[in-house]
This record gives sequence, structure tokens and C-alpha cells, in this order.
Amino acid sequence: MVFWEDYGISDEMMGTFAPIAMYWIYGGIYHMLPSLDHYRMHSRKEEEQKNQVPMATVIKGVLLQQFCQAVVALTMFSLTSQPDVQVVQQPLLVQIGQVIVAMLVMDTWQYFVHRYMHINKFLYRHIHSQHHRLVVPYAFGALFNHPLEGLLLDTVGGAFSFLLSGMTPRTSIYFFTFATMKTVDDHCGLWLPGNPFHLLFQNNTAYHDVHHQLHGTKYNFSQPFFNIWDKVLGTHMPFALEKRADGGYEAKPIKDN
Repeated sequence: MVFWEDYGISDEMMGTFAPIAMYWIYGGIYHMLPSLDHYRMHSRKEEEQKNQVPMATVIKGVLLQQFCQAVVALTMFSLTSQPDVQVVQQPLLVQIGQVIVAMLVMDTWQYFVHRYMHINKFLYRHIHSQHHRLVVPYAFGALFNHPLEGLLLDTVGGAFSFLLSGMTPRTSIYFFTFATMKTVDDHCGLWLPGNPFHLLFQNNTAYHDVHHQLHGTKYNFSQPFFNIWDKVLGTHMPFALEKRADGGYEAKPIKDN
């Protein structure tokens, strides 16, 4: 028994709306933090000058994507659930294995779709460029995409991760909530000491920040967990974190020669 069942909330409903709630809670925590200029990847002046879309538009775009995401999730759960069959949770080690499979499936799907949206000039110009209007990323902008990209990259990728991993709706609650937190963290624009995501993953805030810069748009396509495909297929751009003179950090590419 889990607490949400006491309120008549199914695992399917929780799996649909918990990640959405976590997006705004976790993103809100970042936005409520004090200035922390000494940990920023970019100065506030850069954010004001380089970003090409106001936050109000970003929030509206994210809400639209989350609405579409919820519709698809509820539809998928309704098609795959069996009301007359009691779903049994697998042992913890099995669930961990399912989560790892789901992470690899999501990474694989997002890498190739994301990379193709950069290679195909039409798709980049009319669809993926919307996400790159945030040259200086911040937490609430993690899911700011064209609605078609949000559907194809995140929602369809999430559905494949769920179906191919064999996880139950209850396990998916934890997986998709964690994936949402990871995505928000990758776009937070802060390099905070002791951040567990930075300690556990090489694909992190600085790694993805490189991709959002002009010199990195053809590199570091991997998201949201590992950088395996970048390294295998030669699109990995190594970088060094350096202190800026005005405070904060800068991810500078490391040249091979």
C-alpha cells in the first residue's frame, strides 16, 4: 500500500502527474534560490542579452507540452492496463534493472532524434530551434520545445522506455519523476558544489550547457542520462570548467591539438 491509494489515486494517474508536479517544484526551488552568481554558468547579463524568448512564453510552451504529455500517458496506460489483473511489483533488483533499461532506451531514442533535428536544416529551423532560443538555459526552460518536438522526443521516447523495459506503472512513477528532475537539473544553469547529479553523471549541467552554445551545437547531443552515444559516434566535445573573472563558471571546449 502506498499513500496515494488512500486518496483513490491510481498508479497510472500518479505516473502521469507526479513528473509534471516535480518539474515545477524542482524548477521552482532553483528559481527561489538566492542569486548564487558565483555558481552560474553564465552571467545574468548574458541571460538577458542572449535569450530570445521571455519567461512567460517559456512557461506557456512548457504547459502546452505537459498537457500533450499527460494525454498520451493516460492513453498509453489505458491501452496497456488490464483492469481484471492485479499488477504485482517485481523485486527491487528487478525494478532497478528495468530502470537501467529504460534509461538506455530513452538515451538511445533521444540521441538519434535530437541529432537528426540538428542535421536536418528544415527540422532545425522550424522545430528544434525553438529550444535553442534559450542560449542560456534555466530550470523552467528544460521542456521548452516546439510541441511536435516535445511529442516526438520526450513523450514518445518515454513511452518506448516504459514499454520496452517492462516496468509497472508504479515503477514508472519513480523513473519518470527522476528523469524529470535530471532534465531540469541539466538546464538549471548552476554548477553547485555537491550536486549529486554532477557527481553521478558526466552528462550534466555543464555538459548540456556546451551544447547550447554556438561552438557546441554539433556536439553533446546525448540526453538525459549518459554520454555513451556521443563517445561512440564521435560527437562528444570534452570541456574544462574554468572560473570567470566576474564570478561563476564557464565550460570551455578542450581542443585535441
